[in-house]
Amino acid sequence: MLFPKKVKHRKWQTKRIKTDGKVESRGSRLAFGSYGIKATSAARITSNQIESARRAMVRKLGKSAKVWIRIFPDRPFTKKPAQVKMGKGKGNPEGFQAETFPGRIIFEVDNVDEETAREALRKAGTKLPITTRIVAR
Repeated sequence: MLFPKKVKHRKWQTKRIKTDGKVESRGSRLAFGSYGIKATSAARITSNQIESARRAMVRKLGKSAKVWIRIFPDRPFTKKPAQVKMGKGKGNPEGFQAETFPGRIIFEVDNVDEETAREALRKAGTKLPITTRIVAR
């Protein structure tokens, strides 16, 4: 799983995700591979979800393919234990997540034929909490 080596602040304030027509400008084009998976909705993707999608994709692609992960989970999220009453402060840090907006390339793939790449990226997309589409050069 991905997580930062060191963080400045242990807990962040919760920011509401508003996508009032907001489209990602950074990371919106293929930079490394021939095929990629692009976000078409906004959400926070946890490091577990990124790893799950990567594993599903790599299993389908085989050893010769090269995979790039274009997002990094640097935002900590907290959670209170089960059956705990309201109040008494904020919960403990539970993990890290990446905030994504429409237009962001999430994964890129190269050294593989189009049919295999599309199937692998489709499988990876099902593991993510956002709607995605497959893009090619």
